[in-house]
This record gives sequence, C-alpha cells and structure tokens, in this order.
Amino acid sequence: MIHGIINVLKPTGMSSHDVIGCLRRIYGMKKMGHAGTLDPMATGVLPVFVGRATRAVEFAAEREKEYLAGLRLGVVTDTQDTTGETLLADEAGALALDEERVREAVMGFLGDYDQIPPMYSALKVDGKKLCDLARAGKEVERKARRVQILEISILNMELPRVSIRVTCSKGTYIRTLCDDIGRELGTGGCMEHLLRTRVDRFLVEDSLKLDEIE
Repeated sequence: MIHGIINVLKPTGMSSHDVIGCLRRIYGMKKMGHAGTLDPMATGVLPVFVGRATRAVEFAAEREKEYLAGLRLGVVTDTQDTTGETLLADEAGALALDEERVREAVMGFLGDYDQIPPMYSALKVDGKKLCDLARAGKEVERKARRVQILEISILNMELPRVSIRVTCSKGTYIRTLCDDIGRELGTGGCMEHLLRTRVDRFLVEDSLKLDEIE
C-alpha cells in the first residue's frame, strides 16, 4: 500500500469520481479521496489523496483555488454552462455591450458575495442531491452561501466571449459566477470552458495525466 498525494490533471469528459475509479484500478487499492470536485466538462488540477494521506483531504479542500474560465455572454442554460439546455439567447444584446461596462461588472464580484448554489450540483437538500432533483425536473429553494473572490481579472475580451482568471475560496461555483455576471449585465451568461490551474500549492504545470501515472 502507498500513502501520499497525487496531483492529477483531470481530463474533460470524466467526473472526479471516474478519476478516482481509474486510480483505484492502477494502484490496486480503494482508500482514496480528492480535494474539490470538478465537473465532467472541466479539466485541471485534482489532488488525489491515497492511503493514510486521506486524513488530510478536508484540510486541502478548504484551501483557495485558481481557475481560467470562458464566459459566454448572451446565453443562459439550465446548468449554467454550455452542456445544458438553452433557456435564453441574446447574442445581439451581448454584442452591443460596452467593453468598459463588462469590465466593471466582472470586477464588481471581487471580494465577498452571496452565491446561490446551482441546481446541477452535488449539494444535498433533505438528503437528496440537487442534481438528482434537477434531472427529475424539480427545483428547490437554495440558501445563498458567502464565498470569496480573492482575485479576478479579464485575460481577453472578444464579445460575446470573455476569458477570466479567478482565485476564490472553497465552495465557489465558477459557472454560477459566470451566470451572475451575465445577470448583472442584463444579457445572461454561461460558462463555456474551465481549467483549474491551482489548488493551494498544487499547480497545473506539475500535474500528471492518467496515462503518465499508469
């Protein structure tokens, strides 16, 4: 049996649980956990804790995280990203936005803000996962949670698309942030892609692909 932390580069199309399943097969052991779930469409740093190191998972999950995200303005979906069903499309409105207004809206989320968790998430209400309720066509009231946007910047803007870099606290949903920015601008918005570049000291440039680990 081995004990330690593996900095995995999670590929797109796999859930974080799928990654754990692959590593259990590679190492022939079950005692594993990960710090900070990534959606299947997302890629990037997924620290996996093996053996006795699993005791440290909860501490690592509390640490700050950094992301590169693609925001698509003028599109609202039920999942808050481009994998979901389109609920509203206003590309003309997004193209008409003033770039300075977009910058103001993005930077307005710097600091603490109350974020309502998305229905398509693994959070539980009365013992049931929100994502399971959402797939059954149900929507329940969710309490807003205080999150921290420690740093946020615009890397590129070619409307209706905006590339942003975000450093944030535990529990922050980047797709919800994209949705909230779109709401602030009045055109709607959703997340088009997501790369997690850092979880505390674990960096994407040091991460390993599953085939490299194998």
